[in-house]
Amino acid sequence: MALSDELSALAQRAKEVEDRARAAADEARSDLQSKVDQASEAARKKADELAERTKAGEAEASQRWAEVQSDWARHVKKIRDNIASKKKALDVKEAQRDADDAEDDAVAAIHFASSALDEAQYAVLDAILAQKDADEIAAGQSP
Repeated sequence: MALSDELSALAQRAKEVEDRARAAADEARSDLQSKVDQASEAARKKADELAERTKAGEAEASQRWAEVQSDWARHVKKIRDNIASKKKALDVKEAQRDADDAEDDAVAAIHFASSALDEAQYAVLDAILAQKDADEIAAGQSP
């Protein structure tokens, strides 16, 4: 798949996430819990697939990206463990604090994704430039 196609798929996926988040506010709690569970499982599977591709060398991720992935996986595990323990909250103040913490985690995840998108833009443009340089060298021109 071409790099521009990968970015297009990413943009489409971001729009789907935005639409689902907007619609979630109006859903019944039980329906929302089911979607939370599905999203959690889908995110876990995607992280596992990425880890496997990296291990298999298919992604040919640099050491830096492998470290970012590992750090992110640890962060996600910590947040999920924290969420699981917070579901036991009984009083209103604690429940509101948990809700605020969950929102802060969501904002942090969005900011991380935004930063990752900036890095993806840089990597894509750099890859295109590197290919142009290689093509010029192959044609006997200086880049």
